Amino acid sequence: MNKIKNIIIILLLATLHKSYAQHTRFVTQGTIEFEKRINTFALIKKQMELWGNSDNVFSKTFVENYQKNNPQFKLQKSKLTFGNSKTLFTPIEDAVISNGFLDLIQFQQNNTILTKLNEGTSTVLKKVYEQNYLINDSTRKINWKITDEFRDIAGYNCRRANALIMDSVYVVAFYTDEIAVSGGPEGFSGLPGMILGVALPYEHVTWFATSVSDQPITDDKLKAPTKGKAVNHKQLYDILKSAFKDWGKTANENYKWFTL
Repeated sequence: MNKIKNIIIILLLATLHKSYAQHTRFVTQGTIEFEKRINTFALIKKQMELWGNSDNVFSKTFVENYQKNNPQFKLQKSKLTFGNSKTLFTPIEDAVISNGFLDLIQFQQNNTILTKLNEGTSTVLKKVYEQNYLINDSTRKINWKITDEFRDIAGYNCRRANALIMDSVYVVAFYTDEIAVSGGPEGFSGLPGMILGVALPYEHVTWFATSVSDQPITDDKLKAPTKGKAVNHKQLYDILKSAFKDWGKTANENYKWFTL
């Protein structure tokens, strides 16, 4: 009798699973809104240390006054449009104008990126101070290690993956296979689903999706940027290396943020 009951339960579960699978709709087109969150207190302190003046009275007073009069986290918006095996990452300009001295590289959004997922290539409009560069090259290959940790982001069940890029930048990403596109914010991609969250713990910055709009996307919404000095990644590296050669300890930090 128990054996018959077990068989009936198994059949019912199989039927329910099949019904669920038939009604599950995997998203392949749409728009994702992202929020970039920057820990300004931590980054300013780090910058002072790189400049070698974190211990003088002026610097300590400046940092203390900044922390008293400003929020700890700077928030920025961006969007990722995806469809037809392409993604277009677009930063949304800040409504508030930054104040000169604290206009750090880390506080800026410098990249507009069209990625052709099937080809493994991207076109990046990158702003480096007052100069715009147009980079046509292959996408960054990231050696992800998928974990068994999960969290909900914008209503999607996301799985954690870890990686190390540029030899020293630790990356934590959360992706969902409910969005059947191997893309993500900025230049992060290469997981079996859409990346909805990225954290660089030691760089004090995160990108997390706040909403996902499931809607058809036409090709005119996925156009590559066209204006800028044409270079590839190697050529941009050489340009930055030359520009920062006399910047001391801040050179590596600047290079890192301009090539993320």
